[in-house]
Amino acid sequence: MRALALSGIGMLLTLSALAQEPAQDAGAGAAAQPAKAPPKAVSVELGEPVIPETEPAAATPSADGPDPTPAELPRAVSQDLSEAAPTQDTAADPGPVKEEATQAAPEQPAPVAAPQPPPSSQPLPAEGAPDPQEPVADLATGQLAAPDPQEPAAELATPDTAAPDPQAPNPQVPDPNAAEPPAVPPPPPELVILGTEVPRGTTTRLSWSPSHTLEGIATPTPVLIVNGARPGPVLCLTAAIHGDELNGIEIVRRVLYNLKPKDLAGTVIGVPIVNLQGFHRGSRYLADRRDLNRYFPGNASGSSASRIAYSFFGEVIQHCDALVDLHTGSLQRTNMPQLRGDLRNPRVRELTEGFGATVVLQSRGATGTLRRAAVDAGIPAVTLEAGESLRLQEKAVDHGVDGITTLMTRMGMIERFSWWGTPEPVYYRSVWVRADQGGILFSDVDLADSVRKGELLGRVTDPITNISSEIVAPHNGRVIGMALNQVVLPGFAAFHIAIATPREEVESQQVEPEVPGEAADSEQAESLDAAAQQAAALPDATQTAEDPDAADAAEGDELDPSSPDFDEFDEQSD
Repeated sequence: MRALALSGIGMLLTLSALAQEPAQDAGAGAAAQPAKAPPKAVSVELGEPVIPETEPAAATPSADGPDPTPAELPRAVSQDLSEAAPTQDTAADPGPVKEEATQAAPEQPAPVAAPQPPPSSQPLPAEGAPDPQEPVADLATGQLAAPDPQEPAAELATPDTAAPDPQAPNPQVPDPNAAEPPAVPPPPPELVILGTEVPRGTTTRLSWSPSHTLEGIATPTPVLIVNGARPGPVLCLTAAIHGDELNGIEIVRRVLYNLKPKDLAGTVIGVPIVNLQGFHRGSRYLADRRDLNRYFPGNASGSSASRIAYSFFGEVIQHCDALVDLHTGSLQRTNMPQLRGDLRNPRVRELTEGFGATVVLQSRGATGTLRRAAVDAGIPAVTLEAGESLRLQEKAVDHGVDGITTLMTRMGMIERFSWWGTPEPVYYRSVWVRADQGGILFSDVDLADSVRKGELLGRVTDPITNISSEIVAPHNGRVIGMALNQVVLPGFAAFHIAIATPREEVESQQVEPEVPGEAADSEQAESLDAAAQQAAALPDATQTAEDPDAADAAEGDELDPSSPDFDEFDEQSD
């Protein structure tokens, strides 16, 4: 500590001598000055440091701590002196201090300051401003190093960033020759039906209310929707267009409530009861005795039935990619489970092939039926007939559920085991066999029985005269529909026989739709004409799968269903 005090005293003496030089140089016309006398001891008052006009030389950093700045150096010296002097009298006495400095010089000579240039007339830099000659600290070692004026300034670079290569491609500038990344497909649009957006992966129950009702009070009809988590087709299931047909209602319920959105690709829309008016009354028809299934696609300014059909077709059916319309036999009749569709349409034919073990019957559909209006609108549609009206038949319901489940599997909507039952044939013609006299009908055959031409189907007995008349099969075929045992009138349609069709005739009817602008092949046209003539020669062949009583309507009575005066009453099973 004593050595440090002596070193500080020596530096202070040097600074005092330098401080007197400007005053000596200021004399005007002064001659050469004599040799300077040895510097006298300077009395330093503690706590009032002397600030030099020039900056001291950089000091070597010590191990005791960071080096003091030039402004802090005199205060540091004063503090060292205060520690070295035991009393104020000793610090003020120059004699002993000078003697001690002289004696201590051999042991540790005081540092000799470098000659300083004469003071410049430029003002001192403001406090806190950077000094261009101030040493620069090395970031790596922490040592102060004076900059070399001849060395060019080094470029700043971060440790993790290398200098850019001028020949390297700029990653921010797109390369015109580079292949474009594959476009990300937009998310599939959500289903919006009946004014409601149905998110994916959800089940929803909405209500459809016809814009016009006979009573003037809208009756909401439930619409069940299962929107799968993955995109896919929209399959629509409709039932009870005739209000007394119950099997289809149960089929829709079981199918919809057994589906899980997370396992479904696409959407299933189910309307269990379309004709809610007839359902409440246990009737096939609307409240005004009109058959709703003869007025599609409807007319906004037509009759009540036509307006209801127009509302339902526009608000629900037009959202479908495929349609299955569920029916049963009409009053006091029953049907073997069967599909009906226009097999001349490739999309309809493909739809029927997805049902598995179900009989298929070629039928274009009567004018005004829902499936025919849907096909005309570009929506493939079929009718699934199963069982009889006003009854809930478990076997018919199970068959319908299995068939629709198989269809959804073939359409890629669900993943389930789809093979069931024995494959059934496709029939391109059928005929209703009628009773020739009135009485009580007794059947001798059952549904799905195969019959030969001339085979007994049943008999009608007069309960008063006990006279019976037999009903026989006019063709080889299969019983796909029949009337229940009941009292019948002459001309009553009793048995529906599907006629076995030769392979040549089947191939002639499976003709793809004609391409616009191209003439149809002459041989195919001749085959179709021959098949049409052969079908027309059969008894009631023109009324095949449709209403067994439709032939009773006078020719020309059938009007356009879009007409407000369309008023056909019939009892078709479809």
